[in-house]
Amino acid sequence: MSFRLAAYAVCIEDGRLLLARHVPAKGESDWTLPGGRVEHAEDPFDAVIREVAEETGCDAVAERLLGVDSRVIPAAERAVPGGPEHQNVGVFYQVRITGGRLRPEPNGEIAESVRTAIPDVARLRRSSLVDIGLALAQTLPATGHVAAVPVGGLTRH
Repeated sequence: MSFRLAAYAVCIEDGRLLLARHVPAKGESDWTLPGGRVEHAEDPFDAVIREVAEETGCDAVAERLLGVDSRVIPAAERAVPGGPEHQNVGVFYQVRITGGRLRPEPNGEIAESVRTAIPDVARLRRSSLVDIGLALAQTLPATGHVAAVPVGGLTRH
């Protein structure tokens, strides 16, 4: 089984969620939260700020830890065929943008970042990370955990 530790930004301002359009080398694009892999010896708190800057062009501050999500993606459902099962552990932070301008990720897989009205999110082809981040931000569970988000339809791994 492969494993990844990642940090994700949940940035809600004026009822709008900051989303990034991920365009993989193969397959269809989908919307996700700004964020990504925590590098070796990097603190997830620092990683989320670095990822927001890299992917969106914006400066940010992490204001609150929202929670942690762990999920296993079966080998047959992975975006890259032929790989083993994959466990993703995501650390979600409430983030506030403090400066910069939204732009595509230079030499990366994020084609654009936009602020989307929360009711409109359900109509987008998106990563389940988006739904998890929204659920954490809207409910602020004391445990930092929300139920698994089913994938299918517009919601992907």
